[in-house]
Amino acid sequence: MIQIDSREHQKVIDGIKKAFDEAGEKWFVSKLYVGDYMNYDNPRLVVDRKQNLAELCGNVCQQHERFRSEIIRANEAGIKLVFLCEHGKGIEKLDDVLWWENPRAKKRVKKNGIWIEQEQKVMHGDTLYKILCTMQRKYGVEFLFCDKKNTGKRIMEILSDGQRNN
Repeated sequence: MIQIDSREHQKVIDGIKKAFDEAGEKWFVSKLYVGDYMNYDNPRLVVDRKQNLAELCGNVCQQHERFRSEIIRANEAGIKLVFLCEHGKGIEKLDDVLWWENPRAKKRVKKNGIWIEQEQKVMHGDTLYKILCTMQRKYGVEFLFCDKKNTGKRIMEILSDGQRNN
């Protein structure tokens, strides 16, 4: 039985619920203490879904204290958090984050009547990679990646403590 956090946007998770249904996995929606998905067979393991690396980057950068507080709250409750990032596009494991190009790195602006791309001050993949590695080491969380079409399947694998792509 999988519990889905009630704060997950219903439209976003329709495909995940469909994957659960197709696999014969029972699920229900209710507020979770931390994360987004929990299996009642193993309530000490929770998956927190991120829609892409831009969201994860925002969490560790702009919302760092809130993000860190949730991880600490999970640790204090004896819960292991696994962050599943639905990035796709060549990001299959944590090492791939090194080469990620932040989509906000360049902005088109008009200068002297000509459109140019201007570099923006943003976090790049190498910095994000170092932060995620530090969080894994310091707090025991895990960062896994999948393509959006496989999210439901990956959540079930993780929650059943099946094979993981580390």
